[in-house]
Parts: sequence; C-alpha cells; structure tokens
Amino acid sequence: MNEQLSEIEVHQGRSPLVVSVPHAGTLVPASIHERMNPEVHDLPDTDWYVDRLFDFALASGASMIKTCWSRYVIDLNRPSDNAPLYANQSGSSLVPLETFTGEKIYREGEVPDSREVDERIELYWRPYHARLSALVDNALERHGFAILLDGHSIRSELPDLFDGELPNLNIGSASGSSAAASLVELVCSHLQHPGMTLVRDKRFKGGFITRQYGQPGENVHAVQLEIAQRTYMQEFPPVWDENMASGLVGMLKGLVSGLHQWRPENQQ
Repeated sequence: MNEQLSEIEVHQGRSPLVVSVPHAGTLVPASIHERMNPEVHDLPDTDWYVDRLFDFALASGASMIKTCWSRYVIDLNRPSDNAPLYANQSGSSLVPLETFTGEKIYREGEVPDSREVDERIELYWRPYHARLSALVDNALERHGFAILLDGHSIRSELPDLFDGELPNLNIGSASGSSAAASLVELVCSHLQHPGMTLVRDKRFKGGFITRQYGQPGENVHAVQLEIAQRTYMQEFPPVWDENMASGLVGMLKGLVSGLHQWRPENQQ
C-alpha cells in the first residue's frame, strides 16, 4: 500500500524495517515562504537527496515514510513541546527561526507566534508521526519486532553545531538505549569502510524520532544515521554526485540487507 496525503509519502512494506526521512523535503507553503528572508529561500539546512539514497529499500521490502515539507515549516525530529534534545548544545527548534549558520529565517515582524506553531503541529507534525507510528505498529504486529532507521544528512562543516569536519557517518542510538546492542553493532559493522570515518553516539546521538520510537523493551529498535553530505554530493551548491553516491548506496544496500536478516535475541 502506497499513500500520499498532505504531502507525506507512505510506502507500506512487508519486512520489519521502516525507513524514516523527515528532513529531505523542500516545499514551503506560500503563506510561509513570503515571510522568509530571501537569503534562506534556497533552504540550506535541507537533508538533500536522503530519500534518493534509500530509494532501493522499497524493492527490498522495507517500509518508508518521507515528507515533502521543508524542515523550516516544522522539524519532525523535535518533540512537539520543543524540549531541547542536547543539553548545553545549540540546535534547531520545532519551528526553526535561524539557519544552522545563524541566519534569521523570517523577516522582521514575521516570526511565527505560539498560535501559528500550534497550527503547524496539527497540520504537519501530528500527521507525519501518526503515519510513522502506524508503520512501526504494523511491522511489530507482523513480525513481533520492528526496526526503525531514521535517515539524515548535513553539511560537513557547521561551526555553530560541531568543531571541525563532521565524520562521514554518524550513528545515533541514544547512547545505546534506543536499540539492542547487537543491532547497533550490525549497523556499525556494515558501514565501516576504508576511507570512511564513522562514529557512534557522539555529536548526533539520535533526535526525537530515535528516542521516542526506540523502545527495545517493547521490541522496537531505532537507530539514526546522520551522513555528512560530502560523502555523496557536492555541497555548494547542493548537487547529487552519481559517482560519489554509488559507493555510499552500495554500503547502504549491504546495511539494509543485514537489517532484514537481524533478529532480536528473543526470536533467535
């Protein structure tokens, strides 16, 4: 079953794996776009092409959900109460007001008020999470467990967020609390590759989606994958690089194959 509703694309698969892509969208409603500063109309904080990186996963039987809306409309990887994810570290809010480099998103006097934020939660945030929850619940009912892979990417250098150059691949498991240790080890092992740098639970430990849905005690295992964009694309301007991307996609295919074969200890 495939569904597109309110610019959310949902693909129901047959395996325990659900792939979530919450930040690759580039649509902004006209009523919001006209209030934004022209300098940010190119949506610099988009997770460019992450949905394209994982297109192959549908044929393998995985479920997938992605939104067409920009993260500047609402950040689906933040809690609806806007509670901070990282203590003592900067980060974007539920409705971002600044870019990752500190540029103001809205013109003076056009910042969304609390009423508008609540409206965006109802229009964009809740529908996405309702459908994501349904995919996870379906996998859990069918197989007795579910795996959620939350896919992201980011520019390689963002001084306001991290020092120096970001490692190529950043695995987040909420410090080991969002997934079984064997699953996290499997993810790391499939993504270890000569010439690629990989870290686990460092700057990106997993956002709201990983922490909210990852409940190993309830047989739902969630892992976030944050990819440095230099790994598969030209960053300035953002352009897909087929030669670079093919190597990464090959690694991701091996990862998805491994996830399809993984079973929790209580089902081995």
